[in-house]
Parts: sequence; structure tokens; C-alpha cells
Amino acid sequence: MNSKNFLSIFLVTILFSSCAIFVDEYQQNQRKVLAYLLEDLPLPEDAKIIKVPTVLLGTGDAISGRIILESDYSPAENLIFYGNETPSTGWVLVSSKVSDEVTLVYTKNERFATINLTPSNTLAGFFSGDYGSDVVISVVHPASIANQTPYENLNYKNLPESP
Repeated sequence: MNSKNFLSIFLVTILFSSCAIFVDEYQQNQRKVLAYLLEDLPLPEDAKIIKVPTVLLGTGDAISGRIILESDYSPAENLIFYGNETPSTGWVLVSSKVSDEVTLVYTKNERFATINLTPSNTLAGFFSGDYGSDVVISVVHPASIANQTPYENLNYKNLPESP
């Protein structure tokens, strides 16, 4: 009986530890990619990159896309982080909205970065009485949209029926 319990605990431990190793590897690889593509935009050290909705397109200064992060720090703490870190990398704050949710708009080399910080409940926050942040960073370069009116000549009367 004891050997079955031991074997069950051993298998569950291996299963959970292997998942943790996989997640850490993904986070490390994604941070390398983001550091390469957006080397001048600071990211909070504790932030975890959310895989599915994160997408970056382009190269060099013409990067456009969206990065989704989860942070154990509150929106106020992340606001302070971005307030301290972005000026040293050359980003200039051009607009902000601060309430329960924080929106920061930065510009650099004709690029725009919008950072939205919204409160989220985390396990660590539950025990400490605090909450974390969902961080959505959208980066756009004006040259990434060549045609400003792509639907101008669209014939609305000949659109296909909905599937």
C-alpha cells in the first residue's frame, strides 16, 4: 500500500515539476525575443508573458504588435516602474490617464507605445491583501499601415452572405 502511495506522489511531483520547467523555458525564450525586437522598451522583471494574444510584426524601428503580460505588482507600482524606466530609454510620455486603470502613451522615433495597466486578482495578492496587474502593451509604427483607406472602393451591395 505504501509503495502505491509513494509512486502516485512521485508521478504527480514529476508532472508538476516538468510543467514548471516548460513554462520557465518559454518565458526565457520570449524575453529574449522581446529584448531583441523591443530592446528599448522596459518590461517589469516579474511580468509573465501570456503566449496566445501576444504578437509582434516587423523589424527594426518598424515593429508593431501587442504584448500581454501578467504582473504581481499593482497598477500603481507598474506606473511608478514605467515612470522611472522609460525616460532613460528615450521614450517620451505624451498622454496618460490614471485611475483604477492606468493608460500611458509614449513615443519614440515615430513609434507609439500604449501601455494599459488594469488590476487583476493574483494568488500572492490574495494572501497579502493586494492585487496584481494585467499589462497590455501595444506598439505601432506609422509606416506599418500603408493604405489609410483600404475599404474605400468596397462595394457594400455585393458582399458575400454570412456563413
